[in-house]
Amino acid sequence: MSEWDLLIDRKDLRRAELREFEAPPLAEGEARLAVERFSLTANNVTYGLIGDAFGYWKFFPAPEPFGRIPVWGFATVVESRAADAPVGLRLFGYLPMSTSFVARLVKGPGGYVDASAHRADLPPTYNAYAEAGADEMDDYRALLRPLFMTSFLLDDFLAEDAALRTLALSSASSKTALGLAWLARRRGMEVVGLTSPGHKALLEGFGLFSRVVPYAEAGALKLEGPAAYVDFAGDRAVTAAVHAALGPALTRSLIVGGTHWEARAEAPPPPGVQPVLFFAPDQIRRRAGDWGMAELGRRFTEAMSQFVAANPWLRLVRHRGAEGLQAAYAAVLEGRASPDEGHIIRLD
Repeated sequence: MSEWDLLIDRKDLRRAELREFEAPPLAEGEARLAVERFSLTANNVTYGLIGDAFGYWKFFPAPEPFGRIPVWGFATVVESRAADAPVGLRLFGYLPMSTSFVARLVKGPGGYVDASAHRADLPPTYNAYAEAGADEMDDYRALLRPLFMTSFLLDDFLAEDAALRTLALSSASSKTALGLAWLARRRGMEVVGLTSPGHKALLEGFGLFSRVVPYAEAGALKLEGPAAYVDFAGDRAVTAAVHAALGPALTRSLIVGGTHWEARAEAPPPPGVQPVLFFAPDQIRRRAGDWGMAELGRRFTEAMSQFVAANPWLRLVRHRGAEGLQAAYAAVLEGRASPDEGHIIRLD
């Protein structure tokens, strides 16, 4: 098998199909990139879950009823008709779960962007590609750069509310929640993690949370206010239970992800303060304006390196090729991936 995509049914994420394709000829201004490696996490499941509402299916079009779920990782230009993108150029950014893809790469002051017509109305953050030389931290960069960036931006956003005393995080085993817990605790915040019973002991061993609470006990949660709830799970029943339990102590409620993608039954709005969507690209644009992209990148890179050094429990699980990808995708989708694992897929 030479060129292939892992296509996902947009209405049933369990239906995944490996499909071969012929590499199309390049038009003027286009480049073909071979996918080298990428991470696969619950965040990618969220892309599929809310892909229609937020445009995630639009980045890498596929024949109906399928889509190509985006991932984050490294790819190298192997054929080019783009003046700014020579063969051998290695980039980090948004990729399909495919052996290769075509992009209309244009170089700008902050790196490269894919200027393809179908991506023109999509968030610029996801159209950006950074030149990336090989580094021994590449697997950690593939795993954490997208997830920990959200953690970093969330912590920065919440830190502006000086009154907050406590954070409660759903899906506490997700990498983004773990990163936020570490950052917030470093600022002296009390952080409570909500998780499934099977993850409780493991999360307690990480030392990132003040307390770890099973979901079944969410309705009895008591926290010192003012408190914020950050919802990474998307389970409306849990959100309603947390809101009811905390009452007036809860002053902020943020929606970030949807790892509990099967628990999205229609439900009435939760009591108390109403949840607000946190969209990371908005905070990136804001801080890029405040600090400049170079300073934003420097602060983030420093924090990510410190997180890796301070959390030796995080272990990389490496997979190769189509079979490795399919196995990893099933494990992540079905919730069988352990919180201390970071799944990396190599296609080179």
